[in-house]
Amino acid sequence: MDDLKQIIRDIPDFPKKGIVFKDITTLLSDAKSFQRMVDLLAHRYVGEKIDQIVGIEARGFILGAALAYKLGTGITLVRKPGKLPFQTRSISYELEYGTDTLEIHEDAFKKGDRIILADDLLATGGTMAAVVKLVEKFGVEIYECAFMAELEFLNGRSKLPDAKVYSLLKF
Repeated sequence: MDDLKQIIRDIPDFPKKGIVFKDITTLLSDAKSFQRMVDLLAHRYVGEKIDQIVGIEARGFILGAALAYKLGTGITLVRKPGKLPFQTRSISYELEYGTDTLEIHEDAFKKGDRIILADDLLATGGTMAAVVKLVEKFGVEIYECAFMAELEFLNGRSKLPDAKVYSLLKF
């Protein structure tokens, strides 16, 4: 997996000074690496009864859609307010500087659906923790929170104490 990690580009001082941003677009644009990453992640779930993949705006859509295709499931989108056309449920949560809100269609799942929550990167864990709270209200089983990469030094897993978490790449 070191070969996949090496493809991810570091961007110093983005989005602000002192942060080293992990730019996954370099991995996504390399066909063989993208395919390998999706295959490695999807292999973990082969043979499991998964009903839906939940992709979190915006880069979680990429990973979520690829996993859904590979596993033969549907994909449900979690979006920023006002982006979904039907009636929604929402959750607001704290960020480092302020709050954010995410929405999901109110008819996104059937009770008892077994789902995977997918996003590109686990950093501080705030967004995924909010999504976990949002979808738990539907009476679904969250099989796992799946990430392409994790910044372990930010300890995002600590915000997901009751969730099973898997990250393919760790930094």
